[in-house]
Amino acid sequence: MNIQENLSLKAFNTFGIDKKAQFFTRASTIEELKEALTWAKERGLPLVILGGGSNILLTRDVLGLVIKVELHGIEVIREDDNEILVEVGAGVVWHEWVLHSLEKNWAGIENLSLIPGTVGASPMQNIGAYGVEIKDVFHSLKALNRTTLEIETFDAADCKFGYRESIFKHESKDQYIITSVSFRLSKEPEFHVGYGAIQDVLKEKGIKKLSIQAISEAVIEIRQSKLPDPKELGNAGSFFKNPTIPKSKFEDLMKTYPAIPGYEVPEGIKVPAGWLIEQSGWKGKRLGEVGVHAEQALVLVNYGRGTGEEIKSLSEQVRASVRDQFGIELNPEVNFL
Repeated sequence: MNIQENLSLKAFNTFGIDKKAQFFTRASTIEELKEALTWAKERGLPLVILGGGSNILLTRDVLGLVIKVELHGIEVIREDDNEILVEVGAGVVWHEWVLHSLEKNWAGIENLSLIPGTVGASPMQNIGAYGVEIKDVFHSLKALNRTTLEIETFDAADCKFGYRESIFKHESKDQYIITSVSFRLSKEPEFHVGYGAIQDVLKEKGIKKLSIQAISEAVIEIRQSKLPDPKELGNAGSFFKNPTIPKSKFEDLMKTYPAIPGYEVPEGIKVPAGWLIEQSGWKGKRLGEVGVHAEQALVLVNYGRGTGEEIKSLSEQVRASVRDQFGIELNPEVNFL
């Protein structure tokens, strides 16, 4: 185990924020992970677990030990004529896993192409896009108990998946480190093209025969047209969750805003946060070295020299504007450190 001190985390978060870790190490095996946890416990140090750094906002230097999880591997557990069960290491880059599934012609995660981050973070957030969520293809995961240093297995019910939610963000927060995730993918594709944007791109490309590869390419094209590349412009993708409001409130808002978009979910009406932010006048607005992206109001960006504190302040101003104008509370998807 190699422990580094006072290491800049700029290269390890997609906002490109230059904050330091008091101590930093990488774990590429379960044993290295256990060793790092023991090292921190013996010194009474707090822990921060880092995957792809695509869902965090650093507002300060990080005290304690930062562990970069780099557990790799893609292993077929079992398969039959219709399905295949695959276990994927938590440190595998999510989009590389999607590309691997496409190469093998395994269907189920093509709609989740180009989502930033690692496989280990995917069930924590129950990541989703274009009509598909992790819970739809999830089988189980393995996680290291930080206290006992034992590996435990969680099925879908154990994870308590919700909209960008799981047990690992609430009652089991900071108790486990996900080491691998198992997915149940299909050899007989069930295409999800209900989102109009996908249909439009497929039509523009003249694609009449659907395939998981064609859907993935359409999703990538859509995401690249709307979302900035973190390598060129610091960001964490969607900064806020889409809020769900009561149907009665939605109907009241329609009287003032007839064009307000929304779709029914069991809890009420889900409203696109990006639309609310844009209507509040924030789309494309820049405050010094940070701002709201000109193409997608859901994305907050760092123009190069912005700080985590400035992005946090911007997010609070955006939330206040939406609250004042619509009476709707926006909640961040991004985790503040």
